[in-house]
Amino acid sequence: MRRRKKQHEEENLDRWLVSYADFITLLFAFFVVMYSMSSINEGKYRVLSDTLVAAFKTPPKSLDPIQIGEEPKTILKEKKVLQEIKPIDLLQKEQNTENKEMAIIADRVTNSLQPLIKKGLVNINQNKLWVEVELNNSLLFDIGSAELESESRGVIAKLAKILAPLPNQIDVEGHTDNIPIRNEIYPTNWELSAARSASLVRALSRRGVKPSRLTAIGYGQYRPKASNKTSNGRQTNRRVAVVILADKNARRMVGIEGTK
Repeated sequence: MRRRKKQHEEENLDRWLVSYADFITLLFAFFVVMYSMSSINEGKYRVLSDTLVAAFKTPPKSLDPIQIGEEPKTILKEKKVLQEIKPIDLLQKEQNTENKEMAIIADRVTNSLQPLIKKGLVNINQNKLWVEVELNNSLLFDIGSAELESESRGVIAKLAKILAPLPNQIDVEGHTDNIPIRNEIYPTNWELSAARSASLVRALSRRGVKPSRLTAIGYGQYRPKASNKTSNGRQTNRRVAVVILADKNARRMVGIEGTK
């Protein structure tokens, strides 16, 4: 008998197209996902951001659990209010509140120290960031000394009575004229001005002002208000400033000149 010849199976040369098609499909899906992640709806993002800011600024209205289903009318009304509130409005409201607080503090200090203000021994400066109470050194200290005079107790007591209930941070800044001082205790005006501000800080803390709210700073002759070429100018520059701050960093952010 004749043997049948084995039929050779034809090799499928197009099998690679299946893998190639899968690869192209995955690559297309990858780029679709990447594009969707990189595209942000700015409008929705802005609405979400404004709503979150307003929500965290607004005190919670209720501790009741969230309702499932149709929302009550009160919740819908609150959502509408939150959507209408803009961060700029909240910022302006805070600034207006700070302005009023600083004005109230300035009025209290002015009324309490009015006789000394008329004599030119105390000067009050007020803006939206702080209230500055300038005390002439002659009211507090003897020449070249950082020990408080007994006559200063009255003004310090009045000042402490106003400052003690406040939550504000307070900077006490010592200043001198440019005439050099050289003695065994204070080699320069810097040490003298720092010692004077520290003496006043200590006196205020003893009269009820919380020590953690007080900062003693010595500027020496390097922050003059007037020219040191005249005696009147030097007298003006010899001062201690008690600065009641709306924000604890306000003085450092805008500098000594401030915003009038």
